[in-house]
Amino acid sequence: MRYTILLAAFVGAISGLGAFIFYFLLELSTRVFLTGLDNYTPPKAGDVELVNIDFHIGMLPLPAVVTLGGLLSGLIVYKFAPEAEGHGTDAVIRSFHKARGALRARVPVVKTISSAITIGSGGSAGREGPIAQIGAGFGSFVADLLRLSDRDRRLLVVCGVAGGIGSIFRSPFGGAMFGIEVLYKKDYEVEAIVPAFVSSIVAFVTFNVVTSYFAGIPFISPPIFKIPQLSIHSPLEFPLYAVVSVLAAFFGVFYIKTFYTIRGLFKSSKIPQTLKPAFGGLLTGSIGMLLPGVLGMGYGYVQMAIDGKLALSVIFLLILGKIAATSFTVGSGGSGGVFAPSIVIGSMVGAFIGYLFHQLFPEIVVQPEAFVLIGMSAFIAAVAKTPIASILMVLEMCGSYMMLPALMISSALAYCLSGDHSIYSEQVATRAESPAHRMEMSVDVLKDVSVDEAMVPAEKLVSVSPNQKVSEVLALIEKTGHIGFPVVENGMLVGIVTFRDVEMVPVGERENKLVKDIMMRDLIVTYPDESLEDALIKLVQKDVGRLPVVDRKMNRMLLGLITRSDIIKAHAREVAKLKE
Repeated sequence: MRYTILLAAFVGAISGLGAFIFYFLLELSTRVFLTGLDNYTPPKAGDVELVNIDFHIGMLPLPAVVTLGGLLSGLIVYKFAPEAEGHGTDAVIRSFHKARGALRARVPVVKTISSAITIGSGGSAGREGPIAQIGAGFGSFVADLLRLSDRDRRLLVVCGVAGGIGSIFRSPFGGAMFGIEVLYKKDYEVEAIVPAFVSSIVAFVTFNVVTSYFAGIPFISPPIFKIPQLSIHSPLEFPLYAVVSVLAAFFGVFYIKTFYTIRGLFKSSKIPQTLKPAFGGLLTGSIGMLLPGVLGMGYGYVQMAIDGKLALSVIFLLILGKIAATSFTVGSGGSGGVFAPSIVIGSMVGAFIGYLFHQLFPEIVVQPEAFVLIGMSAFIAAVAKTPIASILMVLEMCGSYMMLPALMISSALAYCLSGDHSIYSEQVATRAESPAHRMEMSVDVLKDVSVDEAMVPAEKLVSVSPNQKVSEVLALIEKTGHIGFPVVENGMLVGIVTFRDVEMVPVGERENKLVKDIMMRDLIVTYPDESLEDALIKLVQKDVGRLPVVDRKMNRMLLGLITRSDIIKAHAREVAKLKE
């Protein structure tokens, strides 16, 4: 464990440094593309200023700038690392479950550059997907460098995700939970909890140290969003928070379905692969001409919603516009995440309800900006299936810890109402369904079930006497379909006779030969308190299909019979329980 913790800290430090580089390139890209080529400067939230350049051409219309960004991103990705296309987190999840956590070393580099261009040029995407793939790529690279086992590689991949998310979102606890929660819809990567927290905290510290040095700011930068002191003023607010949860679940499912519908259309289209992100950028830029809030990450508009500077009509249009723009940008193969758009969409859902209810019930809804946080957390929980991470990340990004009870209730409700829908298509429901854990789950299940829980009891068995004719056994085989029988005399087990034993007897001798002449006397037995794992090992080692179950003290007293099929059925039954 100590060795793993040290590696987790090392991966965290690298992820924090990688997050800083990505952060810098993203700001540089925004200055070059949106500000330099179109003279559009997106409003900001609590972002740290790292780039101070004066670059203004202002000769390109907005759709052309976003299209150019999509074109450059597509050329880079499909030339050097096609797996870096899209939102990235799904690629990490797929790698964890199906590819032993292996990611090519070039992926973090390609993802960093292509995502910075996509988002900086106005593409509607976020930092979560890129930084998850960047951090995971570093973790996988370290594991390969040290020739670690598949299990340790997967752990370091989770650590990389946790470190990247925790640092760039300034949310060390939320980032750690995101890393262990995002792999499953209803489960957690339990083994990675401690390493993920270590990695995330180290990455957060590393990111802040480097950022404070280059930006000349205090060591710990402020939260991403500037929020006034919030509190829950009345119990009557909770039913209104529930309304936000219902709408968050509704728009969450709508977002997921829209995203994958548009992604499917792009995948099936005959547009050259490298040009699809450019076409998606053109559509996004066209929406941005009418609704600039859909461009880039959109955090500045979340801050404006918190400050009460957006009309209800604009807020509602941003919900629909951000869903469409993100689907066009990322669904076309553009490199970027879907988490930041989820923050924006959820914030707007909460803001719409909050400011509407503030007008209708001002004595109840005293602080409508609180609903922005509620919508943010509930929406993330609904679409990403990360309810705990969503709560922690919103608390850390906003710094409003008095809202914890409301965030917990609203996130849990939205998570439940959204069902199994997830923006991450590679998620599996539980560890039992993950190929990464399938073998250990099988072993664990067999260890925990005893033979007497799966065997056929003696009173239900068809047995034969040692003095029966072989021809009678053959008739019994044809009648029952069984291919083996215990041989019992005076209630005691004396042997086993199988179809193989019977067919070895010449046809002309089957009327005269008795069971006791051909039965197997040197028996391999099992006991009712043995585990199914032990019983299965005996079956495999001795290459037999069934084992008599006998009493430990009176080892010829037959208690039952267990076959390979009985063990398979028991295993399937126990795995089904794990999935519930």
